[in-house]
Amino acid sequence: MEVRDKLYINGAWVPSTGTGTIEVINSATEEVMGTVPEGTPEDVDRAARAASDAFPDWSTTSVDERSKTLVRVQEALAARTEQIATLISQEVGMPFTLSNMIQVGLPIMSFATMSQIVHEFPFEEQIGNSLVVREPVGVVGCITPWNYPLHQIAAKVAPALAAGCTVVLKPSDVAPLNAFVLAEVLDEIGLPPGVFNLVTGPGTVVGEAIASHPLVDMVSFTGSTRAGRRVMQLAADNVKKVALELGGKSPNVILEDADLSSAVPSGVSACFLNSGQTCSALTRMIVPRSRLAEVEEIAVQTAQTYTTGDPFDAATRLGPLVSAVQRDRVRGYIKKGVEEGAKLLCGGAEAPEGLDKGYFVGPTVFSDVTSDMTIAQEEIFGPVLSIIPYDTEEEAVAIANDSVYGLAGGVWAGDKDHAKAVARRIRTGQVEVNGGGFNPAAPFGGYKQSGIGRELGRYGLEEFLEVKSLQL
Repeated sequence: MEVRDKLYINGAWVPSTGTGTIEVINSATEEVMGTVPEGTPEDVDRAARAASDAFPDWSTTSVDERSKTLVRVQEALAARTEQIATLISQEVGMPFTLSNMIQVGLPIMSFATMSQIVHEFPFEEQIGNSLVVREPVGVVGCITPWNYPLHQIAAKVAPALAAGCTVVLKPSDVAPLNAFVLAEVLDEIGLPPGVFNLVTGPGTVVGEAIASHPLVDMVSFTGSTRAGRRVMQLAADNVKKVALELGGKSPNVILEDADLSSAVPSGVSACFLNSGQTCSALTRMIVPRSRLAEVEEIAVQTAQTYTTGDPFDAATRLGPLVSAVQRDRVRGYIKKGVEEGAKLLCGGAEAPEGLDKGYFVGPTVFSDVTSDMTIAQEEIFGPVLSIIPYDTEEEAVAIANDSVYGLAGGVWAGDKDHAKAVARRIRTGQVEVNGGGFNPAAPFGGYKQSGIGRELGRYGLEEFLEVKSLQL
């Protein structure tokens, strides 16, 4: 049981002004694994004032000093890899071996790469008689989700600190414990008071207080499109900058000449990673009708290799969902798919055999899905794949773009140039071509209702900078 009874504000661990606590539930056992304070708007006010007071000094530190700070964070996180991976596997349900690589590896990489990028970034350039300078935006409110909890925090905090901004962080109240480890690390390395502040609590209270606070100059939010709209509404009152990374319903277009033995297993993997709790998951597999039977057979064979169980069992490839609410939501979508006429090939809404405790949903594959079905349009956030057949390449592209979202996508073809040509026609922020790997230095973000702005790499740093012209 991990009891966290204080918030981190202005360089110190302090009690909340409120008396409430939030229970953190182990997703595999359904037992309480810890508690955190239920923060208040007054706590946010204290944090925002501390961040505002710290901004003048931190924003004028040298690039070299900020870079060295990020390196120290990277090293301290690496030293705590097992502790963090264990926490996140318990909170979120990702198998422990994957948590080590992804849930901890990516945050470490975010701090490491940003420490290098900040040295190379052109903070000043001469244009005619103007010196164009890039300066930190100010106090940044970071509101983060539960599915890749520390990664999403690091993707905001690392570039914000690199830019010279100060931070007020509200992590997800479903998976908040890992954020306290980061706060401990930042305290241990001697980050100046007020540069980083941590306030836990519900989004409707703490998140809204951050988005509307007059001393918060920018809000960087990752989460649902519905909540992102609310952040925009609140931020509009102060006309503050907003960066949003929201939902997805990402298409994976498999063309007629693709190698199905590679394309289909890769597509299933890109759907089921983290039990489908991935905003960029390739949840719509769009395939030639002429090859539908082959695709179905390979997809089912692949799905059946995703052993569901305890995240700390080495044989487990699919852990539980994060919460009872999420499990029930996913089950509801599976039932809806059956009701609307999709063909259920494997899995289903029932608990997997022998897993009555824990928030488990087995690997589920639907076929004969059409674009007007709920499971083809709405983000499920579970291990549910929809196979959608098409007759022509034009139709495949139209299906791929038939979504309010535009976060990610994939294209598979026998000819790579052909795949790239189709990828250019898909209206999403990133597209995997023939299984191209995730690049944490490349910009990540979406078109349409998948968000505004980009994270990661140089593009992620730019989000936290304002541009000023000095006319000389």
